Amino acid sequence: MASNGFCFFAGVVEICIIVIITLSLNNLGTFMRTSIILVFWLFLLSAGLMVSNSNSKTTGATGQPDSPIHATVDPFGTPDTDPKEMPAIVPEWAKNAVWYQIFPERFRNGDPSNDPVPERVRDPHSWELGAPDGWEISPWTGDWYQRAAWEQRVGPDFYDFVFTRRYGGDLQGVIDKLGYLDSLGVTAIYLNPVFDAVSLHKYDASHFHHIDRHFGPDPEGDLVIMAQENPSDPATWQWTSADKLFLELIEKAHQRGIRIILDGVWNHVGRDFWAFRHVREHDASSRYASWFKITDFGEEYPDGFDYQGWWGYKGLPELAEDGENLHPEVKQHIFDVTQRWMAPDGDPSRGIDGWRLDMATEVGKEFWREWHRLVRRLNPEALTIAEIWGDEARDYIADDLFDVVMNYRWAYATHAFFIQQATSASQFTDRLAELRDDFPEAVNLAMQNLLDGHDTERLASMIVNSEYAYKGGMDGEEQAKIRDIGSTYNVRAPNEKERELQRLIALFQFTYTGAPMIYYGTEAGMWGADDPDDRKPMVWPDMEFDDEINHPYSRRRPRDPVAFDHDLFDWYAMLARLRGEREALRTGSFRLAAVSDKYDAFAFTRTSRNDFAIVIINRGDRDFTLEYSPKDIDMPRQVSDQITGEQFRVRRGVIQVTVPPRSARIITPP
Repeated sequence: MASNGFCFFAGVVEICIIVIITLSLNNLGTFMRTSIILVFWLFLLSAGLMVSNSNSKTTGATGQPDSPIHATVDPFGTPDTDPKEMPAIVPEWAKNAVWYQIFPERFRNGDPSNDPVPERVRDPHSWELGAPDGWEISPWTGDWYQRAAWEQRVGPDFYDFVFTRRYGGDLQGVIDKLGYLDSLGVTAIYLNPVFDAVSLHKYDASHFHHIDRHFGPDPEGDLVIMAQENPSDPATWQWTSADKLFLELIEKAHQRGIRIILDGVWNHVGRDFWAFRHVREHDASSRYASWFKITDFGEEYPDGFDYQGWWGYKGLPELAEDGENLHPEVKQHIFDVTQRWMAPDGDPSRGIDGWRLDMATEVGKEFWREWHRLVRRLNPEALTIAEIWGDEARDYIADDLFDVVMNYRWAYATHAFFIQQATSASQFTDRLAELRDDFPEAVNLAMQNLLDGHDTERLASMIVNSEYAYKGGMDGEEQAKIRDIGSTYNVRAPNEKERELQRLIALFQFTYTGAPMIYYGTEAGMWGADDPDDRKPMVWPDMEFDDEINHPYSRRRPRDPVAFDHDLFDWYAMLARLRGEREALRTGSFRLAAVSDKYDAFAFTRTSRNDFAIVIINRGDRDFTLEYSPKDIDMPRQVSDQITGEQFRVRRGVIQVTVPPRSARIITPP
């Protein structure tokens, strides 16, 4: 970045050059002279010699204990980072979205007649299908850690059998609760895998081209339909009852203005996947043997061959690759599947609105480029979201790759400041600036900002266990929290002070640049440790739940009532409504207004052409006062806090706002 001295020098040179050219062209006509000067001016601009203030930085001074924080920021000025060339592919709807993540098996049982059966549940101690003796559907409203009789026979460890549980969540349950999601302010749904699979999570696909048989109304009939097909030939594919119900879900969601994206898993399948079953039955003679990373054939192996599983886990056979691409036949199958769900029977209006791609870095970029060409041909308004947790995200967002990523880097930073309190306010805002700097503004506006999900502990439990890093155990080891439940991790419900912090974090999530995503039940007050405790059945207001009194390792714990939290729901609904009403909070430019390490507080503006919002966050334990005087703008005489309804007079262009501890203010025009 050029220094101020260099910028001044470049500006003087620029003016002198234009003056000289103007004088030398005096003998030409006015129109010709003006045209030449304009062309040369554009040349200087494209060459980067024109001087602008778009890189100017905002600073906030830290005040004394009894003095306010002073900030002089123009909320309608340029953002504090210089946007890169903007990709044309990020759909506008994604920038305005309020996301809701649904884990289908645990969201709502809308049709008990289609509940999973023992024959479709894997034995927890083998690869074979067949649930343990006495297995039955688990009670939706039961104590999560209470073990049924069949579970006690499986073994003494709660985590030996919990993955064998089924609660019966299905697509009818999602359809039945579209009104609930609408009232929450949701505009886009991310569905965890819904394709036919054995497990509760469905990341072990049996078929990509069919919805899970137990998510639809006729599991047995669907199985008959599947048996009539050649899974490798799309010309033979039919629509099962579950498939048709999924298309009905899309239609009814679209009628409410709600988009739907699916979870695509293109790097591994399950052992029950139709092509892998064929290899198990026919060994090396199977025409699909080349679809998988088979390392050896021989009678010494239980399946007659050895193969690579995802991260060494044999339950998820990896699909074969061809350099930076997938095996040609595997790729074609995935392309056929993609077209089926994006344009059912050739009609994109009946299809999904995009994809979330699991473990995107584990598939080569050549494949992703080809796949994205197909996706954008089928639906130019489709959104693609990569699951990438680290800085590799910078390498996978491009015109020919992904639109955005699940913004885990933002989650790490947000957790470190608000929950673990391992970073100061200035360190936090600096980290946010680094993350924004990585991408164009159009991308940042559509980033999927999440705190919790199916691969993390729930937000409420993060706050209860604030000494832990995001996704880390007490010793810093990734994903060690389940192990730590036996010693230090606390499984209790949050108290009111901890809920207060959750509300503050949610407010930041809904006002910061990017599209906020709620994990099912977070708005209802649910808590839980990392997988599988983050996948409890959804708490609904029309159900009565047992208290949680048990502990997975028989440790002492308090009795925690389990019930739908109406106040918390109202808070999230208010934030979603406010985001929907205020253009600035959806697509406005971001600028840091002030930061105070002393008060653990910061403020920022979101500004659009016709709107602005001043967001003041106080994470600290004492009042924080912000005195704000934007330059070069006619502020209205009065502004309002959208949280409390309080009105503030603007005197000579200055407002002064005091924010209590662990709370925030959203100041907007009335």
